[in-house]
Amino acid sequence: MKTMKLAVPTNNPGGLGATRSDHFGHADVFTIIDFQDGKIAGINTVDNVAHDAGGCMVPVKHLKEQNIDALVVGGMGMRPLLGFNEVGIDVYFAPRDTYLDVQAVVDGFVKNELTIMQANNACKGGADCHH
Repeated sequence: MKTMKLAVPTNNPGGLGATRSDHFGHADVFTIIDFQDGKIAGINTVDNVAHDAGGCMVPVKHLKEQNIDALVVGGMGMRPLLGFNEVGIDVYFAPRDTYLDVQAVVDGFVKNELTIMQANNACKGGADCHH
């Protein structure tokens, strides 16, 4: 039996119908989807944590503590991407204009439409990068 925990940064209140957050580190909540043998076995939410003092690594550590296996984002800076790689959490990229809510992300993930985010996909900073 294969299990997996997928996290999606979302706006309140979270859940499958929730809209995605534009910035994973400032998301209201993370919607957590538990998969068992490729099927949804449970859905819950986890509040995000403030990351003022620890920077972008605070959400990385927070999700690791939740035993998350993978995260789906619409963008992310290099530092947190490297952090997720270091703690063994896969980061998948899903364009926000294609995958508007958590259900669309889950559907895309199950259909293997999402790609693993690479260093060249990371935001370099600036106003045009919503991560």
